[in-house]
Amino acid sequence: MIWLYRVIFLPALLLMLPRFLWRMVKRGGYARDFSQRFGFFPHLPAPTTGIKRVWLQAVSVGEILAIEPLVKSLAQTPGLEVVLTTTTSTGYTLARERLAPHCRAVGIFPVDFWLCSRLAWRRIQPSVALLMEGELWPEHLHQAKKHHAPLLLINARLSDRSFRRYRKLGWAHALTFDRLTRILASTPQDAARFTEVAGASKVILTGNLKCDIEITPRLSPPELQSLRDELGFIGETATIPPSPPLILLGSSTWPGEEIALLETFEAVLAQGIDCRLLIIPRHAERRNEIVALLEKQTRLWHLRSRGQQAPRPVFIYVGDTTGELRKLTQLADLVFVGKSLPPHTEGQTPIEAAVLGKPILFGPGMSNFRDISRGLIDCGAALRVDSPATLTATALRLLSTPAERQRIAAAAVEWHKQNRGALGKMVEAIRAVVR
Repeated sequence: MIWLYRVIFLPALLLMLPRFLWRMVKRGGYARDFSQRFGFFPHLPAPTTGIKRVWLQAVSVGEILAIEPLVKSLAQTPGLEVVLTTTTSTGYTLARERLAPHCRAVGIFPVDFWLCSRLAWRRIQPSVALLMEGELWPEHLHQAKKHHAPLLLINARLSDRSFRRYRKLGWAHALTFDRLTRILASTPQDAARFTEVAGASKVILTGNLKCDIEITPRLSPPELQSLRDELGFIGETATIPPSPPLILLGSSTWPGEEIALLETFEAVLAQGIDCRLLIIPRHAERRNEIVALLEKQTRLWHLRSRGQQAPRPVFIYVGDTTGELRKLTQLADLVFVGKSLPPHTEGQTPIEAAVLGKPILFGPGMSNFRDISRGLIDCGAALRVDSPATLTATALRLLSTPAERQRIAAAAVEWHKQNRGALGKMVEAIRAVVR
C-alpha cells in the first residue's frame, strides 16, 4: 500500500511545489535550516543506554503552545528525552525560543516523501514518535513501522470530513490507523469515531491537552494599562479619573469576519458605548486585505507590524504579529472566536479565552471544537451567534451589561477547571509504550 502512496504522492508533490514555494516566500522565514525539510536533520548520536528518545511533531504556533506542558513533563521524566519538530517558520522560531532548553534537539519536519522521511528517521533515531491531532503522514507512519518504533496520535481528533472519508475508504486504514500504536482521543466523540474506524484496542480517551495550558505571564493591572496605552486605546475624558474603553477582540479571524466585526463596532459606538476594536487575524500575511477594509472607513487604526506603539490614539488596532494572541487577549472585555461565521465551518480554539476568563462569542461553524464549544455553551461560558447581525445584537447587549459579562467570564474559568487533566493521562500512555 505504501508504494501506491509513493507513486501518487511524487507527481502531486511536483505539482504543488510552485504553490508551496510561493507560500513560503509570501510568509517569509522559511530559509532557515531549509535543508531539514528534505530530511537533512542534524546527526544525533543514538540514545544512551536506558534513555528513550521521543520524536514529537507539532505543526505550527498553536500546536507548539499546546504541547509546551507536555514537552516539559516528558523532559522531566527519567529515561526520556525529546526531539521536537515543527512545520511552519513561525512555529520553528517559537519552538526554539520557548522549548529548546527542554529538548535534545529542535528542528523541522521533513516532506512526507520516501527519501526525505527515511533520512530524517535515520538521523533522529527515535524510540517512539508522536503526532498531533489529525496529522497522519503515511510515509512517516511507514518509517515508524520499519524502525519498530511505537507511534502515537496525541490530542487526536477526527473532523466530520475526515470521518466520512475514512468510513468510505476502508483500504486507507492499512495505510494509516493500522500503523498507529495508540490513539489518545481528545473528546468522547473523537474516541467513538476512532473506535469505529481503527478499533477499540488502540483508543484511549485522555481529554484535550489544550485545556491544560497555563497562560503566563499574567499581566498585572499596571502592565495591562501599559499595554492598553501601547495600543493607543485611550478612553474618553468625561469621567475623573478617565474610564478605560471596553475592548472587543476578534480572535484568529478569517476573511469576511473582519467586515462583520467592523459593522458590529460601528453599531456599538453608535449606542454611545466607549469601545475599541482589536483584530488579530489567523494569518498575519492577510494584513493587506485588512488594510483595504480599514481604508474604506473613517476610524483611526494601526497595524502592530508597523510598530508596537500606536503613534496616536486609535479606535482599531490590528495585531498582525505572531505568538501574541494570549498576551493581547488579556486586554479583551469580549472575545469573538474566528473561522466560525459562514461560510467558515471549522472554528478556531476558544480555550485560551476561557482560561483567561473572557466572555466568548463564536459562530455556528465550530466543527473542529464541537465538544468544547458545546460544553462552553452548556455551562454558560459562551454564546453562539449565527450571523453578523446576531453578532452585532449580542455584542451590543453584553458590552452594555457588565453583570452578564462577569457571569459568563466566571463560567468560563469554572469550565477550564473542570476540563483539565489530559496531560497526566498522556504522559502515562506514552510511558506505557516505551517501558
